[in-house]
Amino acid sequence: MDKRIPVVVIKELSETEKILSALQAYGINCAEITFRTACAKEAIALAVKLFPDMNVGAGTVINKTQCEEALKAGAKFIVSPGLSVEVAKLCKENNIPYYPGCVTPTEIMQALDLGIEVVKFFPSHVYGGLKAMKALAGPFPQIKFIPTGGVDSSNIDEYLAWDKIYAVGGSSFVKEALDSMEK
Repeated sequence: MDKRIPVVVIKELSETEKILSALQAYGINCAEITFRTACAKEAIALAVKLFPDMNVGAGTVINKTQCEEALKAGAKFIVSPGLSVEVAKLCKENNIPYYPGCVTPTEIMQALDLGIEVVKFFPSHVYGGLKAMKALAGPFPQIKFIPTGGVDSSNIDEYLAWDKIYAVGGSSFVKEALDSMEK
């Protein structure tokens, strides 16, 4: 598994193929398409259709309705900026991985109570980055993290060197992939 999860914001449905093609050409076979735009569910459905072997998920999913739309569109995983019990239950019922944003011991305990052992750590740079995650790993050795926010080419190797990192997320991977296509 590639440990890079590009956070993809698709503003126009027509951008979907270009962005996902660039990611694949860049060696990334994964995309977290955010629910921040009006065409998000259509973009996920198109991405799943055009790139059936790619691990396409939905990001910025903040409620059950969005989760239902993402799953119906074919999302293979769900990511939230925070933890939603309703989203967690729906994902569990559908056997779809759910990565909720958790940065406090209380949030991590809630995730564990829901059977979740991989959490998004967002925004990583605001909440202390690697240093904070290492502190949280003490009482929660079973937890793995997906730091997002402030992870880029300048620090990715430091994050990936730690065994508690499941993957790293970020929009910078999209920019890098698109820039590499233009060269």
